[in-house]
Amino acid sequence: MKLVIVRHGESAFNESNLFSGWEDVDLTAKGIEEAKKAGTNLAQQQIIFDHAFTSVLKRSIRSLNYILQEMNQEWLPVQKTWRLNERSYGALQRLNKAETAEKQGKELVNRWRKSYDALPPMLDLSDPRHPIHDPRYHDVDPRLLPGGESLKTTQERVLPFWSDNIAPLLIEGKNVLVVSHRNTLRALVKFLEHISDDAIVHFDVPTGIPVVYEFDKNLNIVSKKELTGQATVGTINADMN
Repeated sequence: MKLVIVRHGESAFNESNLFSGWEDVDLTAKGIEEAKKAGTNLAQQQIIFDHAFTSVLKRSIRSLNYILQEMNQEWLPVQKTWRLNERSYGALQRLNKAETAEKQGKELVNRWRKSYDALPPMLDLSDPRHPIHDPRYHDVDPRLLPGGESLKTTQERVLPFWSDNIAPLLIEGKNVLVVSHRNTLRALVKFLEHISDDAIVHFDVPTGIPVVYEFDKNLNIVSKKELTGQATVGTINADMN
């Protein structure tokens, strides 16, 4: 059974170097092409998927749609969930990353962006950017909606969804496609590959590059490869740490 993860194509905030988080920004023209290329690369692998998952943010949803179009698998059952949203950057959302680093200090901003447990400045409940004001989360317990997250707390909301929804399908022998966001996927990969808290700082997920995992019946990773459309990159085996 295979799990394929893909980070959405470039978004308008990626292009402008802004903190995105739960802001619902669209793909750029480049991002659309990245998503289409991801679909083309996956089509060449001839993987027939059984289920797909994505977030409730349009850059992820639309990336998935383009991927499925290129694979001719638009019939695939898709589940959208807030648990696969990008990490919430709290009060940093909408701010320019470079300008914030100048004001707050590069070291602090890098900790907010890349470390495992550093929380960003949090959103107050009265802030219109807080998800309690967004109708797409009205069915979610308000106590679960974050005003800001570290990678650690992002992982804490992602892993229950993995355990309850994705892992059971893989155990049944199904092939699963997950199109999500940089830090959501970093959190999931940290768990899957047993990456340490320190090492995760140096791990990133590029836009629009499918990563194919193969598992044994106990959900141990047998192999991993990145599909760039050129050479296979990063093939590893179950001995990885």
